Amino acid sequence: MTRTHWAAITAVVLALLFAGAATVASAGGGGDAKSRTPSTDSADAGFARDMAVHHQQAVEMSFIVRDRTQGDEVRRLAYDIANTQANQRGMMLGWLDLWGLPKVSADSEPMAWMAQEGAHPGHSAHTGHSGHQAKDGALMQGMATRADLDRLGKAGGKQAEIEYLQLMIIHHNGGISMAEGCVKLCTVGPEKELAEGMVAAQRSEVELMVDLLHKRGAEVRTS
Repeated sequence: MTRTHWAAITAVVLALLFAGAATVASAGGGGDAKSRTPSTDSADAGFARDMAVHHQQAVEMSFIVRDRTQGDEVRRLAYDIANTQANQRGMMLGWLDLWGLPKVSADSEPMAWMAQEGAHPGHSAHTGHSGHQAKDGALMQGMATRADLDRLGKAGGKQAEIEYLQLMIIHHNGGISMAEGCVKLCTVGPEKELAEGMVAAQRSEVELMVDLLHKRGAEVRTS
């Protein structure tokens, strides 16, 4: 395996170990745990499953750019994003384990949970799912395509930084929309709090990334 793969695996393993104890205490401790266990088609379960996948791609992109540039600003940002999202991913997978729910649901499309009660910020709910059309490996809104990842992996130096920042801004904006959906629809308190934290943190990181792009003479991409 490459150093990137080993680093990604290590981050996720550490996140899962960290999350194991935290998830038991926060999502299942005290009271009648069974009465608070979400169903497999609930917003709580859907958000945990989908955001775990969404976060994993952010971790992968962050490790790619760390190997493609020596710029301190972007490498520090990538390190922070990789660690934060690996930890959060571990928490969400831990909750699914605690609830006894599958990490993958073959019976529902990605982001279908956001159509519940018409809650899907900035997207149509009348189709019964998110309205996002999956293509070339991009399962959810904001996710990079295989072509995007290939381009990032082949870039170097300043161009790698620009590619990463442009892709990650789109990625974060998609994640913010999903987290806002959980804030509205999720019923498990710690999960709603995590989603609220994601919204605030990722909005702040988007502002930082826009500034970093401008410093490099580049603009934000819309897709």
